[in-house]
Amino acid sequence: MISKKMETAINEQINKELYSEYLYLSMQAFFAAQNLDGFANWMNVQCQEEHFHSMKFFTYLIDRGGKVELQAIAQPEVNFENPLNAFTAVLKHEQFVTQSINNLMDLAIQEKDFATKGLLDWYVNEQVEEEASAEKIVRRLHFIGNDPQAILALDSELGKRVFTPPVVTQ
Repeated sequence: MISKKMETAINEQINKELYSEYLYLSMQAFFAAQNLDGFANWMNVQCQEEHFHSMKFFTYLIDRGGKVELQAIAQPEVNFENPLNAFTAVLKHEQFVTQSINNLMDLAIQEKDFATKGLLDWYVNEQVEEEASAEKIVRRLHFIGNDPQAILALDSELGKRVFTPPVVTQ
């Protein structure tokens, strides 16, 4: 059985993961409206990943005898001006999620909730990948600036990304 405090914290994290999905869906729409289909695809894959993350917490909470209590999802930003601003927002958001996962880990350790700690180990590693992926694109966008040919080349590259659900034991 999961503690009420951990149940509440995981429900809050489910909301953050669903907000992440919503944010990336908004970014997908932004890029699609500019005919940057590769950037839109990258955000679509990100949406799918965030949905997977939220459902992993969702299922875990039920498996531990907790109650899932879905909360309202805040409206995300809709205008990102350009690819660099959008991916800078992605990086900032992923850093926020990393801090949230770290706070959950602190709580799991404090409560000696080893099952939740085991689950969170996966998320800690996932966030390293999430931040690195966003940071790499931010650096590339800084490098290429407003060069239309370079942006279109990056757009083509980002269009090749696909979502492959991770194989997890938890």
